[in-house]
Parts: sequence; C-alpha cells; structure tokens
Amino acid sequence: MSVSVGGRKFISELNGFVDKTVKVITTRGVSYEGKLLGFDGSNLSVCLEDATVNKEKFARAIIRGEAISEILLKEKPFDMKGLSDRLQKLFPNMVKYYEDAGFITVMERIRVTAEGVEGTGPMVERVKKVYEQHVLEQKGA
Repeated sequence: MSVSVGGRKFISELNGFVDKTVKVITTRGVSYEGKLLGFDGSNLSVCLEDATVNKEKFARAIIRGEAISEILLKEKPFDMKGLSDRLQKLFPNMVKYYEDAGFITVMERIRVTAEGVEGTGPMVERVKKVYEQHVLEQKGA
C-alpha cells in the first residue's frame, strides 16, 4: 500500500515535532506537556520526556494514538525548506533537500540539519554562515 503525498507530508510535519516541546490533549480532555521523543507512524502513539499532567511530573509518558485528540507544538519548527532555498541561491544546482529525512546536502559533501552543519572542504564555513544567519532570523521572527 502506497502512502499518499499528503500522508508523507503529515509524517514529515510530525517528524519536525520530535525533540520539541508539545502539548498532547486526549479525547478525555487530559493535557500532557513534554518533549516529544518519538511516535509510532502506524497508530500515532507518542512518547514524551519530562511530561507534566495535572501538575504532576513524569520522566516518560506514552500516550496511545487512539486516545489523542490533538498534538500542539509549543515552539516554532525549524524552517528547513527556507534554508534550502537560501542555500540554493548561493550554490545553484548543488543543493538537495531531503524533506522526509530532514536534512540538506550541499555539493554532496556538506550535510545540514536543524542541529547544524557537518562536512569538510572550503565551502563548509560559507554554509555555516548561511545556517547561523537563518537561525538568528528564525529566532527573531
């Protein structure tokens, strides 16, 4: 069974929530808040770290997908597409954005993720400057 473009986009968006603070509201109206460690793509069950529910803290919370009504992101997601577009202007035809995997490659040697830039070669510093400027602008937005 193939996954639709919309389905892939949905999972890609949810991937962007991983390692971010989220609020999960259940169908019973109970709210959990914590860092999303991961999720099961087949049933949308989630695992939260340092979860708070009813003012009580838990190291981990696993919430079954069928019990979830809403998952709300508490912080703005990193704009990988915007960074990819920006890099494409500086390095035409040398940038590939792997949206589903959440990373960008420049000249097939430099890897860029939301966490930073890795690679070797003289262009790494230029890519790092673009990345750092993008991060600063995102924080100011």
